[in-house]
Amino acid sequence: MASTCPNCGKKLHIWNIKADCSECGISIPNYNWQARLEEDNIKAEEQFAKFYKTLNRVAYSIWGTKLRIVRLILTFLPAIAFILPWATVKSDATSFDLSVISFSGNKALIDFFKSFFGNLDVYIANMKFENFSGAVTLGVASYLLFVLTALLIVIAFFMNIIMCKRPKTKVTVVFDVLTIIASVASVTCFIMCGNVAKDFIAVNFGDYPLYCAASSISWGYFVAIALFLVATGINIAVAKAPAKSDEQLEAERVARKEAKEEAERQKELQRERDREEAEKREAEEQARIVAEAKAKLEASKKD
Repeated sequence: MASTCPNCGKKLHIWNIKADCSECGISIPNYNWQARLEEDNIKAEEQFAKFYKTLNRVAYSIWGTKLRIVRLILTFLPAIAFILPWATVKSDATSFDLSVISFSGNKALIDFFKSFFGNLDVYIANMKFENFSGAVTLGVASYLLFVLTALLIVIAFFMNIIMCKRPKTKVTVVFDVLTIIASVASVTCFIMCGNVAKDFIAVNFGDYPLYCAASSISWGYFVAIALFLVATGINIAVAKAPAKSDEQLEAERVARKEAKEEAERQKELQRERDREEAEKREAEEQARIVAEAKAKLEASKKD
């Protein structure tokens, strides 16, 4: 309830529970309701304007231009790279690929996570034994950096939506660069894992044994780095390209809405014309049937 009467200004107390003011008798809840309703309408229009402005920006940021559509495609295209082998650690016992899955029978990211979370204490014990600087630590770090690389790509995509009010932002470029750095670190750690393991006859990578290990970079990483660089380049191009203002985007939205409404109106008019034509044809057919019936009746009377 109001602290003062909006009409006479009398101070209201907690015990003034009646709707009418005891001083002037005005209904406080209904006082000046038309003006308050108009204010509510204005506020609602402002909220809708903000809502449409945000929608316009999000849509424009994702697929508003041909260049942005290409960016959208190239943002998800690097996902293909994660099923390709980036590096390989081969051994006489167990071999590993730095990829989500392996097509060569080696262990990969999925196998690593199953083992890691199923035997966490074993991995921790192995890493402690090598003072967190040996083959197991490097291998674990490599796979975690591999996941971080994928996560940074996802974040880069969502930054296009989060930063939609700044269509020329370079934040996505920053995350693309971080993606490349994380991928390089992942491959480096994986190769170092094999090189460190090579200095020992046997190494227990969690519950997987490595005998006479050797590491090498794989062709898949060159595909991956090429896709990352292309994605970075397209984000730089988008950041440098001209961007439309909120007024232009709203004018285009209104134009599309009006065009859609006009198309619907024309369809409705066409349906109405078709209905009238159908009724006209039906009336003509009925008139013809009646005329023929009358003619037959006249003919039968003459006979």
